[in-house]
Amino acid sequence: MQATVESNIVEVNNLRAYYITKAYGVARTVQAVDGISLAIKRGEVYGIAGESGCGKSTLMRVMLAAHQPPLTVVEGSVTYRFDDEEISALSLTPEELREIRWKQVSYVPQGSMHVLNPVRRIRDTFHDFISAHQFVSKQEALEMTRAYLAELGLPEKVLAAYPHQLSGGMRQRVTIALATILWPKLTFADEPTTALDVLVQRGVIQLLKEIQQEKKNTLVVVTHDMGVHANLADRIAVLYAGKLIEEADTRTIFKRPQHPYTQYLIQSLPKIEDKTERVSIPGRPPALDNPPSGCRFHPRCPYAMPICKKEAPPLIESERGHRVACFLVSEEQENVPERYREFAAG
Repeated sequence: MQATVESNIVEVNNLRAYYITKAYGVARTVQAVDGISLAIKRGEVYGIAGESGCGKSTLMRVMLAAHQPPLTVVEGSVTYRFDDEEISALSLTPEELREIRWKQVSYVPQGSMHVLNPVRRIRDTFHDFISAHQFVSKQEALEMTRAYLAELGLPEKVLAAYPHQLSGGMRQRVTIALATILWPKLTFADEPTTALDVLVQRGVIQLLKEIQQEKKNTLVVVTHDMGVHANLADRIAVLYAGKLIEEADTRTIFKRPQHPYTQYLIQSLPKIEDKTERVSIPGRPPALDNPPSGCRFHPRCPYAMPICKKEAPPLIESERGHRVACFLVSEEQENVPERYREFAAG
């Protein structure tokens, strides 16, 4: 167990993060992240998947220690392990966070314009990032940036441009370069290919993969796009309504998913030369200010059993490295509906 712990770079333990608001005398609590525990290994690409509103971006925000009210951590911990140093992320002061941000823990935001200053040239933005953590002159920062862009295969001419003069794909590549130029040990990417066309998406995915493989750092990718996960991730965690419902290596998730929600996600993907009708997930996600009792997926699950409506299924290891929270997996085989076994097999 000790060897396993030492191989982890991030550990999340029983994390509960809620949006707590009170307006006009009405209190509201949205259980966006509810009891999630996971461990991310050094040097891996870890994917966090799920449909919009499942809590994946909220989870990432808390793992970055970048949450602010009304988002409140009500329970749990996030621990970074850098070399021989163990850091409680949720206990860091703003000054301590600034010290590790971009240098050890970095972030590729969903929209490139969120991080690129629209009134400064790209070279000046790189200088700002580098000089915040290293004592370098403007010329030294420029040379460092030129060398890194050349290493990534990006044209030097982008340095003289303003963000609005670049295409969406090039802006996203520049943002990735900006987030990784200080060689952070841990990088989070939030929907890195959103709003990009398919060819540009491929280039962005390839850039992320090349940086991760060359620097041997850890990359956490948050996206609803299962195609991105298939191309990038070593392991995938599937979230639903604020809960971690399945986690396994990428091949297992795509070939042998066990939770009905994951099965629907995989089977809804288009396949080459397959013209059969894709099966969508019935119903809609629950409101997290009043989630259903028991398993949160049971109102949409065609295989729900009586126990699913009363009790929340524990997250169990069904096989080595494969965790799933579903009574269809943990219950005795004779209690499981035959149609679920047929669906899972086909």
